[in-house]
Amino acid sequence: MGVMERFDAVRSVRTNEYLTFRLDTEEYGIDILKVQEIRGYDAVTRIAGAPSFIKGVINLRGVIVPIVDLRMIFNLGEAKCDAFTVAIILNLAGRVVGAVVDSVSDVLELDPAQIKEAPEFRSTLDANYVTGLGTVGTGEDARLLILIDIERLMSSSDIALIGKVAA
Repeated sequence: MGVMERFDAVRSVRTNEYLTFRLDTEEYGIDILKVQEIRGYDAVTRIAGAPSFIKGVINLRGVIVPIVDLRMIFNLGEAKCDAFTVAIILNLAGRVVGAVVDSVSDVLELDPAQIKEAPEFRSTLDANYVTGLGTVGTGEDARLLILIDIERLMSSSDIALIGKVAA
């Protein structure tokens, strides 16, 4: 079963399910319930004077959706759009926002025991947006998944695409 089919199959279930995606060499996860749809990256209409992390806007069935480059927000350089580049369409606090990522990996369910608190350190990604680190797999095949509170990230004062989210 492909990512799109798994995405559709789990959207209505409330558990610790995350849509995973890649930015550069790292794998991230966001709450599946924040995801409206996954689509291939299409051309956007650029807006003069918009911040560099906003690639532009698209018209999605009559709704104008700003498209954010998460690589730019996380200081990983601008996305190089290719056949694997994906736009994750998010529904955050009643606002539709798109996020460009390098690729979408999977939909994963994590038990609370698989999620550890992220250590505190200075980084370009404010720790307030990292909800934890998920451990996927075991032994030498284990990998870490950086879990992001995408709604809090998009409401931050640096980005401010949606209204402030309660702490």
